[in-house]
Amino acid sequence: MTPGVSQDGSWVLMVLLLLPLVGAGVVMALRANAKVAKQTALAFSLAELAMAACAWAKFDADGARLQQSFSFDWIPAFGVHISFAVDGIALLMIAAIAVLIPLVIGAGWVDKLPEGRTAGGFFALILLEQALTIGVFAATDVFLFYVLFEIMLIPMYFLIGSFGGANRQYAAVKFFLYSFLGGLIMLASVIACYVMAGDELGKGTFDWATLVQVVSDAPLSTQIWLFLGFFAAFAIKAPLVPLHTWLPDATAEAPIGVAVLLVGVLDKVGTFGFLRYLLPMFPDASKELAPLVLTMAIAGVVYGSILATGQTDMKRFVAYVSIAHFGFIALGIFSFSSQAMTGSVTYMLNHSIATGMLILVIGMVIARGGSTRIADYGGMSKLTPVLAGMLLIAGLSTLSLPGTNSFISEFLVLIGSFPNRPVFTIIATVGMVFAAIYVLWLYQRIMTGPLRGNALVGAAGGPGTMVDPEVGAKKAIFDLDGREKLVLAPLLLLIIGLGLYPKPVLDVVNPTVGATMCEAALVDPVPAERPLQCR
Repeated sequence: MTPGVSQDGSWVLMVLLLLPLVGAGVVMALRANAKVAKQTALAFSLAELAMAACAWAKFDADGARLQQSFSFDWIPAFGVHISFAVDGIALLMIAAIAVLIPLVIGAGWVDKLPEGRTAGGFFALILLEQALTIGVFAATDVFLFYVLFEIMLIPMYFLIGSFGGANRQYAAVKFFLYSFLGGLIMLASVIACYVMAGDELGKGTFDWATLVQVVSDAPLSTQIWLFLGFFAAFAIKAPLVPLHTWLPDATAEAPIGVAVLLVGVLDKVGTFGFLRYLLPMFPDASKELAPLVLTMAIAGVVYGSILATGQTDMKRFVAYVSIAHFGFIALGIFSFSSQAMTGSVTYMLNHSIATGMLILVIGMVIARGGSTRIADYGGMSKLTPVLAGMLLIAGLSTLSLPGTNSFISEFLVLIGSFPNRPVFTIIATVGMVFAAIYVLWLYQRIMTGPLRGNALVGAAGGPGTMVDPEVGAKKAIFDLDGREKLVLAPLLLLIIGLGLYPKPVLDVVNPTVGATMCEAALVDPVPAERPLQCR
């Protein structure tokens, strides 16, 4: 067994990987009966959530670097294995997708699908995407990681291209080509790492732990080229400016539930890659090229914030907000302090929660008004006070208000980044100012002020009416129903719970961040209360 790897609880991870795959097959087989297919998809997603909770319970934060591992030979001649394990960061992302998938299924329960598409096919693709995404986070064979990194594009392509909006084909192709091209560039670096291992060890390998030891000792010039190959794929996926242009189109055309997964989970593969692959495998190149990455990150914070403020489309608004947030995450990672890095990792989780809730609430607004244009709304709080409250809470979490889950993450990023990167950190604070502007302005335009056009307030306890811009006819506007409240309740609890008590997440993240700092030979700029203990 590889040093720093524990196999205890490996069956849990194996079930986590297989359960959604089996679920996708079963749901697809039942697609002729929409109701049964939906119920089956929800049952599998809840079972997966239970297994994720089990994996969390079995994870020993003070134990081995990689835990719950298992491995099988795949292509022995080339040293390729089907090898999986989790660390604190991977566990956090697996938990995030396990929480979001049942909510996505619940939110899409009554969605109208394009002609010829079935609910069973839609939810089967959702479960397949879940399985592949978990595989990407848990893979410890670099070639296996690459394969899953590319394959995970396929179900997302069909989710956008088959179930999305009017321009869904354009958005799906753009998403696929950007990500696929980045993956091909990464493949060149993966192969180069394999060759280097063969020269050093006498036999090539794709084992992540072994490659960290071999490649991290390579000359700086070699590390830089290899770094750039991996970075291209991760910067597109994250995405960082100027490699971001696929995200607004994909988010705008994707169904609401798919947009939650796209922005809330899939994009985290990029920032996860920074932490798992770039820093430990190419420590010298990471330090050398950090100013480039930080420039892209800060450009994303400012650019994303400005464009979010000026957006007229709600779904594109979320995309640009996320671009700004990913800039904050990259800032924390490449500031090279344990505080900032911990902030970035927790930001990955908290962004999934806050933005996931924001997209779901926006979807509920769109379901009532029939339009994604912000200008088509106004005064909705008079008709839907509970929905208005949910939008406000999701927005406040998005702008990292103290007491919400995102605050501790943004605070740690800024306080940890300043000692090493004061100029970049000061510029990043511009994003905080803009966040208050774009979130509150969105809320004001949709929920406050006079009722839009021909909207009328209904009788007490009854619905109001609002003109549907698509057909020009009035439609009843109800507040949140029981299903919608049930979908939003877990995210609301997480926003408040993690805002008041983030310790359970920090306890899982801190040891992995410490291990990453040690692997990259990084030293905290300010002595920590608990200095890093490198093994």
